[in-house]
Amino acid sequence: MVDIHSHILPGWDDGSRSMAESLEMLRIAADSGTTDIVATPHANSEFPFQPEVVNRIFAELQEAAIGIVKVHLGCDFHVQFENVQDALQNPTKYTINHGPYLMVELPEVMNLPVIRDILSRLQNVGIVPVITHPERNTHLQGLRDSAELARWVDEGTLLQVTGQSLLGRFGNLAQRSAAGLMKHDLVHFVASDAHDTKDRTPRLAEAFVWVQSHYGRLRAERLFTLNPAAAVAGSSLERVYAGEEQDQARKWWAFWK
Repeated sequence: MVDIHSHILPGWDDGSRSMAESLEMLRIAADSGTTDIVATPHANSEFPFQPEVVNRIFAELQEAAIGIVKVHLGCDFHVQFENVQDALQNPTKYTINHGPYLMVELPEVMNLPVIRDILSRLQNVGIVPVITHPERNTHLQGLRDSAELARWVDEGTLLQVTGQSLLGRFGNLAQRSAAGLMKHDLVHFVASDAHDTKDRTPRLAEAFVWVQSHYGRLRAERLFTLNPAAAVAGSSLERVYAGEEQDQARKWWAFWK
C-alpha cells in the first residue's frame, strides 16, 4: 500500500514528537503492508511551511527510514489566503514530490462557490487538488454537500478519505459520511493521516479489508495502492483508474442537480 497523508516528520507539527516515534510509526506502517509513505506536514498559521527546515528534517528521516519504507515529501496544505497565493505563484512548492498532486485541507467554515473557484485556479496552474478527509469536515458532512463534492470530482478535484473514518474512529457521522462517499464512488485515495503510534497510527490493513469486503479487491487496490502510487510518481490516474468510478460520480451529480 502507498499512504499519501501522514504526519511523520519528527518534532515539526502536531504529529510525531521525535525521530524515535517517527521510526516506530514507519515500522507500524511497514508491518501493516505499507511500502511507501508521504510525510505531509501542515502548512497553516499554526505550523507555517518552511521548506528549508522541512527539507532538512525530511532528509534525516528519509535516511533513517532506509530498509523500513520509502518516504516521500508533500504537505497538508490548508486553504488560507497566503497559502493559495503562494501556491499559485509556486505550483510545486507544496505538492507531493514536487509533482502535480496537492493535499488540500478545507476550513470548517467555508463559502462553497469560493472554494470551487480556488480549486479551479489551482488546476489552472497545473495542480491536481486532493481534498483531505472531507468526511471529517463538518461543513461537507451531509447529503447536499456530498452532491457538491461530486461536482468538484467531475471538474477534476480528487478526494482522500481517512482509513480510520471507515472504521468509526472519528465518530458515527464521519463514518457514515465516508461510507456514503464510497458508496457513490467519490473516493480516489484512502490514507492514514497518522499522527502517532497509539491512537492515530499509520495502520491501513484494517481499512483495506473493509473496502475489499464491501467493494472488492480491485477497488481496494486502486484506493490504497494504484492511485496513491500514481500520485507519488506524478502520473495521471487515468493510467490506473478505469473510469467507471468517475462515470458513476457524474451520474450521481446529474441525479442531484
